[in-house]
Order: sequence, then C-alpha cells, then structure tokens
Amino acid sequence: MDGCFDMMHYGHCNALRQAHALGDELIVGVVSDDEITANKGPPVTPLHERLIMVRAVKWVHDVIPDAPYAITEDFMNKLFNEYNIDYIIHGDDPCLLPDGTDAYALAKKVGRYKQIKRTEGVSTTDIVGRMLLCVRERSASDSHNHSSLQRQFSHGHGQKIDDSGSGSGTRISHFLPTSRRIVQFSNSRGPGPDSRIVYIDGAFDLFHAGHVEILRLARELGDFLLVGIHTDQTISSTRGPHRPIMNLHERSLSVLACRYVDEVIIGAPWDVSKDMELLDATASNSSLNMAQLCMHSSKIEHDIYATPAKALLTAIIDFRYRLTDMITTFNISLVVHGTIAENMDFMKDDLNPYAVPRAMGIYRRLESPLDITTSTIIRRIVANHEAYQKRNEKKEASEKKYYDSKSFVNGE
Repeated sequence: MDGCFDMMHYGHCNALRQAHALGDELIVGVVSDDEITANKGPPVTPLHERLIMVRAVKWVHDVIPDAPYAITEDFMNKLFNEYNIDYIIHGDDPCLLPDGTDAYALAKKVGRYKQIKRTEGVSTTDIVGRMLLCVRERSASDSHNHSSLQRQFSHGHGQKIDDSGSGSGTRISHFLPTSRRIVQFSNSRGPGPDSRIVYIDGAFDLFHAGHVEILRLARELGDFLLVGIHTDQTISSTRGPHRPIMNLHERSLSVLACRYVDEVIIGAPWDVSKDMELLDATASNSSLNMAQLCMHSSKIEHDIYATPAKALLTAIIDFRYRLTDMITTFNISLVVHGTIAENMDFMKDDLNPYAVPRAMGIYRRLESPLDITTSTIIRRIVANHEAYQKRNEKKEASEKKYYDSKSFVNGE
C-alpha cells in the first residue's frame, strides 16, 4: 500500500489495518515531497516526519521512502520482484493523476489490485479545513495578522483547568465512534504481574512525529506503556476555544494505532494522584449514582486489563467523574513527561498535576527528541493558509463526489 500520509490521522491508520488484514506482511510506500507537490500541492509534514509516523503504526512491517505518486510499470515490477509484493492496495475512493487517469490502472490491469473501505468522517483535507474555518472566522471579524492567528490556536487564553469548561474547541468532526472500531485498534494483552508500567498523558492533538518519538522513549523505560488522553473540555480550558482540533475519540484512535502504546485511558484526569477520590464535577443531573460508580470502580481495580473490550468499557468513565487513584489502580511504576510541550507553565503552578508522582520519586522528565508540537503543525497551515485553502477547495469537490456516489464496502 502507498500514500502521502500527510498529517497522518486515524483514517490512514485504519486503512493500514485493513490492508494488513489482507495478507501476512504490510509494506508501505511513502510518497516523496516533490511528488506530492507536483500532484496535490505542498505537503504540511515533510517526508522525514511522515516516515516516522508510518513506521510507528503497529500494522506496518516495512516502509519504502520516496515512492512515486503514480504506480508506473517500472515501480510495479520493482514491488513484485524486489519486495515480493503480491497485491497493491488502495481505498474505494478514486486516486486520479492531474491528467485525470487512474493512478492504479496498471495494478488493476495485471490483476494485482485489491480495494479496502475508506474511513469516513476524516481526511487530511477535512483536518486542514477545520483549521482554515477558524482562520476565516477570525479574519471576518478582525484584522488579525498571521502571528495573532497563530496565537489564537497555539496557547489560548485559559489559565486554570476546568473539566466542566464550556469551550467548544474546533469540533466539526463527522466521525461516528463505535466500540468495535476502538477494540479493533486495541491490543489483546495486558501487563504481566511484574510489569513495569510507564504512564504519560497529554492532548495528543493532530498526532505527529513529536508525539511518536516521546512515546517511543517512554516505552523503552518499562514493559507496558499506558497513555492518558485528556478530554476536549480540559484542552479547551488550558489551550483556548479553538482547541482541540481533533475530538477525544479521534485522538484516542491515533494513539492506539501507535506500536509503542499498550493501553490508553480515554478521558484521563488532569492530575495524577494516589489518593482515591471520586469527584462529582457537575454536582447535578448525574446519570450514575455514587453507589453505582463506586461498585463499578472496584471492578476496574481488580480486572482493569482483562480484555480489550473490558478495558474499553472500564476506561470510558463519564467525564463528570474523575477517578484519581491513578497510581494504585493502574499499578503505575513511572510517570513521564517530555521537555517539549505546548506550554510548560503548569509545572510552576501550585496545582502541578505531577505533584504526587514527584513526591513519590516516580516522576521523570524525558528529553524530547523532536521540537514539534501541535502548534508547529498549526503554524504551517496558518502561515500558508491561502495555498492550502485553494488545495482544499479542489479536494473538497472530489470528496463530495465520493460521498454522493459511494456504495457499501465491507471495512472489516
């Protein structure tokens, strides 16, 4: 399978999962920057970052850098003869060259082509569009320059955490999350009785190469990597009303697809604490009473990692409650955080979320391998938003045509 994998997201990962299910090994070609520019316009993420992202997907066995955008006869023969490829895979959405011809025509002609279902509700075009929508909203009401637009996205105006915050973020996603999809992305094993469990948390918005590299380092410090993913409300409260770009379920799938991650907490609390407490953040209109929740939490403590399905059911707790017995419940041995982040000011606050693990001597700061944050990606879009706007308008038309004429394709 090949692709651009620009601003790689869970839709790309699901395509790779489906492709892997069609055979024994999955080899992925990553299109060069020059080829993308010639056929689609400049990529948001350069080749070296895209290679990091694709190599980190747990269903990928090997990667071919600088793959051509179109499957030429020479490249196809190279795939068959040098890489022992049996089939070339692509989604059910058309992939056309600038002259209107099918990029996979040769593979289809020789009978070595297979098709998978496109993951609906997300695309690089869609994600860029979410950011451009906010740029247009700001530009229509203000005379902001690029720097001020970047600040609107980058750090927001919120100073204190509020899990019940009303910030809406940039949530125009059409993704329909299902328990089956999350189980498909989940691992089938839990930690052993003597496993060293490492915990790292964050937003993981616009999942990028910086995230992947810090997760790789964190995983090397133990036997099992548990990743806490903050709620949309938490992120909006700390980073501003236009964040996150991707919602909680979208961000969770991207992290779950990473080969370095063993388990995620979907909607993790801001604070990493040892004292057991269940806090009602809304104090009213609860669909669960306290007795039910306490009974549920006791089951979690005894069997939290039993199966992917049970892990899913026990991890997704209504955000009105915060289960803050993190360290005991999940048997965490080490809590880590990178040196590169959107904003490190919270480390100076009296309400430092890592105060407890620091006091216990189980907290460590890791030197981040890459100086990339979600704001880095956003700045690339905002700085060149007119070019991306033109590219998106063209791509949105083809995506609309796909949705208008689509038919059912089995996506298992």
